[in-house]
Amino acid sequence: MVCVPEYGPMIPRSYKTALRKAVRGEGMYLFDEEGKAYIDGCCGALLSSVGHGNKEIADAIYKQLTTLEFAHPSRWYNDATMEASKEVASITPDGLNYVWLVSGGSEAIESALKLARQYFVERDGEGSSKYVMIARWNSYHGSTIGTMGLAGSMARRRTFFPLYQDHPKIASHYCYRCPYGLSYPSCDLRCAHALEHEIRRIGQQYVAAFVAEPIVGSTVGALHPPKEYWPIVRDICSRYDVLLIADEIMTGIGRTGKNFCLNHWNVTPDMICSAKALSGGYSPVGALIAKDEIVESLKKGSGAFQHGHTYNANPVTAAAVTATLRLIKREKLVENAALQGERFYKKLETLYQIPIVGEVRGMGLMRGIEIVANQSTKEAFSTSVNAAGVVTGECFKEGLVIYPGRGQIDGIEGDQFLVAPPLTVTESEIDEIFMRLERGLRSASDKLLSGK
Repeated sequence: MVCVPEYGPMIPRSYKTALRKAVRGEGMYLFDEEGKAYIDGCCGALLSSVGHGNKEIADAIYKQLTTLEFAHPSRWYNDATMEASKEVASITPDGLNYVWLVSGGSEAIESALKLARQYFVERDGEGSSKYVMIARWNSYHGSTIGTMGLAGSMARRRTFFPLYQDHPKIASHYCYRCPYGLSYPSCDLRCAHALEHEIRRIGQQYVAAFVAEPIVGSTVGALHPPKEYWPIVRDICSRYDVLLIADEIMTGIGRTGKNFCLNHWNVTPDMICSAKALSGGYSPVGALIAKDEIVESLKKGSGAFQHGHTYNANPVTAAAVTATLRLIKREKLVENAALQGERFYKKLETLYQIPIVGEVRGMGLMRGIEIVANQSTKEAFSTSVNAAGVVTGECFKEGLVIYPGRGQIDGIEGDQFLVAPPLTVTESEIDEIFMRLERGLRSASDKLLSGK
């Protein structure tokens, strides 16, 4: 058994969790202090998508560090950030050509909320009433006060509820447990049309934006929508003069087999928030990518985005972004994600023979598994069991790291996890990941169903 270490002056994520010490990374593997190799089967938090220890990216960062490590963005611009912005814009949908670089996903979402509000003020004047941001339950958009009020991940919200302004929410496209008690396709996509009802209820003159993940990530475990969902949502936003903000922090940069996930449905949002894999995990990063019309309104109006952070447009992070995106393009890793993702999914579907596997879902190399106590009734395990934790522990024993989550059913009950290998993954590595996952799930199933 691993003992909880003494962390000294460092505050860890949890003082009650027995963590291993990571000492080295290479490819899709992380190594602990005893030299044991673990497959990083979730890329940390879906960010280390080109593998660990990539010298090409590290060299690019080092070169930038020894050339220009920082120049405050309120007084300087730099070549590294301009180059990175061009690389990002080269993979975005047509019409989204402006990039605002920050240090993480939460900052990217906060930037999008502020830009959405400022856009309507620039367009309609200081008296603009459009300020309400609609989101969805079972969502996660960041850990800052602003993003917590937007998101609907209850476990992350409860303690801090008095601190933030709450935003209205609609149900997500949770077909496995439809919140309306309906079935696809006879449901007529009520979950998508719920957005129109919410806009009308509030009053379209007040609604500025709808914010959502194309595939729900950590809160429901790679929950992908019916094919009609996003085209319906795009149409509603357009008809009611509401900006569509796509949270592609997990789903973007090739993860689902496209540059950005909404490309699967030929849907173009008004803004994209990216982060995580944008720098391959080699530097803290986030990006707001905005539609030309939005930024042009600022240029013609006040002339400035009324927002900023010290590390926004940081040249070292920019160097990591440029090197990562060029590597992804050259090695055709987006195409590899599509190919290996489908192959992985076919193998994952065989896991239904394990009694605790309720649903296998996702797209590309972003796959999720919901864990249940009864496949037929979809009954969840008691929260006291911590089924996601048990599965994570058994997979860890097999040398596989997965990304667990809880509470997706009603904010309290429900267990699931993500599996998201790097975009560099090969056919033989997919086989190895699956073998370890299957063994971990079978062992967890035995433990959970025996009550031991």
